[in-house]
Amino acid sequence: MKYPDPTKSLLVLIDMQEKLLRAMTDADACSARCGLLLQAASAFGMPVIVTEQYPKGLGATVPELAERIPAGSPVIEKGAFSCFGEPLFAEALEKAAPESLILCGIEAHVCAAQTALDAVNRGLNVFAVRDAMTSRHIPDRESAFSLLQANGVQVLSAETLLFMLLRTSKHPAFKEISRLVK
Repeated sequence: MKYPDPTKSLLVLIDMQEKLLRAMTDADACSARCGLLLQAASAFGMPVIVTEQYPKGLGATVPELAERIPAGSPVIEKGAFSCFGEPLFAEALEKAAPESLILCGIEAHVCAAQTALDAVNRGLNVFAVRDAMTSRHIPDRESAFSLLQANGVQVLSAETLLFMLLRTSKHPAFKEISRLVK
């Protein structure tokens, strides 16, 4: 397994929208962990891409996360389930040129899973953050994690990921990340 490097990674916040989130299992916990990842991305100076599935009908990204999105981060409307089905996503990803994608959001077994598998097929290292992803039903979420692991995606917790990004207590972002996880 290759460790993620914060200078070569990109965080993708997938479809954390008003109408969708209300229907999810563990929605509040998932949203809180996504917020933590957005704050950590800022601390690391890591680029972020946000997607919204049919926002006309499903609403925008929930306000508590929208306010944490780093300035200048693209918010991309999509119709395809995989983020890679949207040309603007592919363009934004090409511009950032990451080695690793860190995925969080909903639904784990639909948009997040398809995005993860497409990213693996494009040769990217993919990290699915287990406690920052959910679905309407727990069995769907858990089957998604099994599918992803079987296909080379690293499924891990937000805190595990953050300390993998740090690698050492001497990292310049260590104090801020430590404060965030407390």
